[in-house]
Amino acid sequence: MADIYAILIFQSIQEIMSINLNPIQLIIERGEDGLYWGRTNIDDNLLTENAATVEELEVKIRQLIYDFHGIEPENVVFEVEYDLETFFEEFDFLNISKIAKQAGINSSLMRQYASGTKHPGQKQVKKIEEAIRSLGQRLSEVTFTHYSV
Repeated sequence: MADIYAILIFQSIQEIMSINLNPIQLIIERGEDGLYWGRTNIDDNLLTENAATVEELEVKIRQLIYDFHGIEPENVVFEVEYDLETFFEEFDFLNISKIAKQAGINSSLMRQYASGTKHPGQKQVKKIEEAIRSLGQRLSEVTFTHYSV
């Protein structure tokens, strides 16, 4: 009977250790090869991978995290950071000119940032982040009227 309890306790400890409660920073950039490149650092262990899509990249990084750290892929939560080019490719439904206007940045310059032709400084990045967060906040507050037919 004691053996059964020991096995159950061991299994419970394994399950607890395979759950990640903290988001893991994942940095995603578009490489010159056209692939998405991702990197994360866990316990001073740099994990990198590439893929054709962001979704495929996240799957591959989750697998690396499992292989090297034993965290089950379904328990991994990412805190994703994008470069601007990758962000605007991933969220291509956003209107770059409107975001530029909201951020107080010239729309032509914003398109250059989005295409990777030019790279913004820290001050410009902050303006863009604030504009996108503001848009996200506005969208999260939207409600629609229900009409009966």
